[in-house]
Order: sequence, then structure tokens, then C-alpha cells
Amino acid sequence: MTSPILDLADDVWRGSVSPREMPLRDLRSRGAQEVAEGVVMWPAFGNVYGVRGEGGLALFDTGNVVDAPNAHTAIRGWSDEPVRYAIFSHGHFDHVAGMAPFDADPGPRPNVIAHENVAARFARYARTAGYNTIINQRQFGFSTLAWPTTYRNPDLTYRDRLAVTLGDVTVEMRHARGETDDATWAYLPERGVLFTGDLFVWVTPNSGNPQKVQRYPDEWAAALRAMAAVDAEVLLPGHGLPVVGAARVRQALIDTADYLDSLVDQTLDLMNAGARLDEILRTVKPPEELACRTYLQPYYDEPEFVVRNIWRLYGGWHDGNPAHLKPPSDTVLATALADLAGGARPMAARAALAAADGDLRLACQLAEFATQADPADPQVHEVRARVYMLRVQQETSMISRTLFTWAAAESRSATTQADLLDVYQELAAGELWWLPPSDS
Repeated sequence: MTSPILDLADDVWRGSVSPREMPLRDLRSRGAQEVAEGVVMWPAFGNVYGVRGEGGLALFDTGNVVDAPNAHTAIRGWSDEPVRYAIFSHGHFDHVAGMAPFDADPGPRPNVIAHENVAARFARYARTAGYNTIINQRQFGFSTLAWPTTYRNPDLTYRDRLAVTLGDVTVEMRHARGETDDATWAYLPERGVLFTGDLFVWVTPNSGNPQKVQRYPDEWAAALRAMAAVDAEVLLPGHGLPVVGAARVRQALIDTADYLDSLVDQTLDLMNAGARLDEILRTVKPPEELACRTYLQPYYDEPEFVVRNIWRLYGGWHDGNPAHLKPPSDTVLATALADLAGGARPMAARAALAAADGDLRLACQLAEFATQADPADPQVHEVRARVYMLRVQQETSMISRTLFTWAAAESRSATTQADLLDVYQELAAGELWWLPPSDS
């Protein structure tokens, strides 16, 4: 079997094309493409999959609300048979928000199936809609985002395992905890097809996201090993391209499990030896032989954040530094340090010097202190904006780049009085005309 998606997937696996070069618009324009017998993929920010059996169709994930009409059109261009089941791999909004067009199809509504924790997630999202709006604006720059408070709830939930049938096709579902506590992975034994959801997504596992709730790296690794044990011929991820061939599927899953296990084991060894979080963050690194894998690059999350999450999971929020147990407010500390430095501007000048020396971690911290000590000083804000944008240019993960871009946009907005989200979009697009050539 061949298709543009499968051809590209092979190129990416072989390393002749980067996963980041996926021509999403072109692939989507071709509609739902067959990636295994009776299984199609419509690539999106959250992939949408269709499965056809003698008894009708099943969907695995339904994508986001913006793409929902196009996803529906793509699936219906492949088959007009009734959708009997729609399975949510987990409750993240980019995987569950495309049900409305399918619910509106003639005939009975599809039965949505999900793990029992998905409903609790939706309830939590409703309670934290304001927070989720803010952090997603900060991370993605969505200028019109208003986090939803109502969701398409599952019709059928399960706890550990569940299987449904489409006549000649069985969909076996298993629960896992990994990026979320409500994850479902599924296997079609008659066709050798594995749906991983976000348990595999072609990048460093999103097990440390600094703005999101607890992740579970130990159980994530165990789920990856359980998936490897089914010996699937085709792996269909929540994001990114398929992995085809039993040997490749097994390698991708086991390598990712080993990667997580190594970070957990290193972190726990140091915690058990009494190390503080600061020492652990400077010490723990992923194995070199795994860090070079195409599908384990830190393009979204990164190992440093995963280590913080492991610490939080096993040790709580206190980092081991007694001064951080009940610290002064950021403003009080920043003002005291600025006084020692001779004022906020000398501190900002020291931040600029640190940036010139290449120590952007120190530069950002000093610029932050300077701005907190004198939030009305435009010169201090200018330094803060510059050092954070220099930091952006050095980072690989999307999480780091977007959060640092937001910080730079805050200060540029403060000095220019332009709208924060407008400035963010300019900076994210690389419009850095205000940086001198030597800083670019």
C-alpha cells in the first residue's frame, strides 16, 4: 500500500526529511488517505482517523473545533456509512472537539467512547476556563481564544479495558496514564493497526509541560512497552506521521520508553542521595544514543521540564532550598537586589552584559528582577524584551520559545503601548526590526 502520507512517513523515518517539514496543508488537501487496510488518516493538529468494518465506521479522535468541518468533509469523502463509534484518545481539546458535524449527520448519533476520567477533565476545564484561556494565548498566541466550558461528553466510558466490534473489525481499547490520566490507546488485531493518541507523537514525550497538570512518566513508559508487545504493523500517532513496519513500530515505542525510564531513574537516584532540584536539573540528561533519534527531539517539551515534573510527582513542590520554602515576594526580592546594584537600570545593564557574554539564563533572570523592581521604566523593559528574544532564537522547544516570546511581547507592549497579542504575533513571526544588527 502506498499514499503520499506513507511515502512521506518513510522519508521522515529514514532521515531524508525532517518531521518539522511535514506539508500539512498539501496532505490535508488530498482528503482522508488510506494508511492501512480499511483505515484512513486525515492529518491535522490532532490527527483524525477513520476505521471501516462490515458494521459501519469508527473514528479515533475527531480533531479540533476549527478543523471540524474539513475533517468531516474528508471522512465523508471516503465513506458515507454511519459512524457507530467515536473514540477519544484523551480529553485534550485538539482531539475531542470535532464531533458536531458527525452528530448532525442523518441517523443515530455516534456513540462516543472514552476513559472514565475524561468527564472529570471536562469538569476541571470548565472550572479553569480563564486560566486555560491565558496559558493557551501565551503558548500559541491565539488572539480570539475563549476556552470552552461545555463539551461533548462520552456516551460510554470504561476503566481498564474495553472492546467494540464493527463486524469483521475489533477495536481493543486500553487505559494508560502518561501525558494525561485519561489516555486510551487502541489496537485492531485483525489489521495490525495501533492507535497511540499522544502517547507517541514524534517528539520528546510531553511529560513536563510547565503550565499543565501532572504527567506520569513511569506509567507512560509501561504503556509504551505494552503497546510494543502487540507487535503492530502500523503505528498511528496523535500528532505526526504513521510508523510502518513491525520493527520500526517496536523501536519507536521501546526507545521512547527507555528515554523516559532513564530520566526517571537518574532523577530518583539523585533525589534519594539528597540532591536539591537545582543540582538535579544541571545533572540529568537523556541517553545520547536516544537523544539523537528523529522521533525524540525536544521540539515541543524538553528533558529539563520532564525532570521538574518527575520531582513534582515524587517529591512535591519544594525544591530543597530552604529559602524557597517561604520566600519574599518577587517584587520585594527584586527591589532589594536592585538597591544593591544601584538601581533597576544598572541591573538591566548587567543583564545586557550577561547576554553579550552568552549567558542568557542569567540575563533573563537579571532582566526580570530589574523589571519587577521598576516596572514603569521603558529602558528596563527594552533590555528585558531584547534578552528574551535572544533567548527565543536559542531555544528548540516550542514551549520555551513561546513563553519567552510572550515575555518579550509584554515588555515591547509596555514601551510601545501596542496591543500585547499584536506584538506577540509580530515577534512570533520574526519581526525583530527593533533589535540592533549585532543582537540579531
